[in-house]
Amino acid sequence: MENHYENHDRILVALDCIIFGFDRNGLKLLLIKRDFEPEKGNWSLMGGFLKKEESLDEAADRVLHNLTGLENVYLEQLYGFGEVDRDPVERTISIAYYALINIRNHDKELVEKYSARWFPIDDLPDLIFDHEEMVEAAKRRLKYRASHEPVGFELLPEKFTMPELQILYEGIYETELDKRNFRRRILSMDILTKTDEKQKKYSKKGAYLYKFNEDKYEEKVEKGASLTFKPIKL
Repeated sequence: MENHYENHDRILVALDCIIFGFDRNGLKLLLIKRDFEPEKGNWSLMGGFLKKEESLDEAADRVLHNLTGLENVYLEQLYGFGEVDRDPVERTISIAYYALINIRNHDKELVEKYSARWFPIDDLPDLIFDHEEMVEAAKRRLKYRASHEPVGFELLPEKFTMPELQILYEGIYETELDKRNFRRRILSMDILTKTDEKQKKYSKKGAYLYKFNEDKYEEKVEKGASLTFKPIKL
């Protein structure tokens, strides 16, 4: 039987993960110091090559788990990057994914093992190859998703304050938001549950803690409610 595959080129497939996290100071990106040539010692996204027995999603899960120790996190395929000379060593097509994780949950020892570091999204170092292009594409996708779906809550702990929520959305949209308008817009959706607890770590008076009410959100969506998470700018 004639083999229609044998005369075609073999090309490597890589997975690169744009890993977003959030702490009280803003939106962050997790980068690693590359430990092999080319570009050894420079900052890079976390990546790896596709194995024969894996699907793309399985490979992306593996790459993410190897670095953070986390499973079942928000992970979405972004784009394929396939410029002929994007990798100077071998013709490689990269499938980029972006992930949203709660910084408090990741394995700090694993991150240190890979010489990884969290960088503010507005103060990133130079990245290897076409990784900066990947990050920009991920930021655009995150803005779109965050304006239509409650994906921002994937980056938060179970309980959070209203100021923390505003800082998060300011990081996602890369703009300053009006405090009063933001609070009014978010509370008008009626998808948050206010607890009796206060966070007093950063001020004597403290701020009330809220929780995202997924049941209420799903109920509103089922009823056809039009919910937009895009806040009003200053």
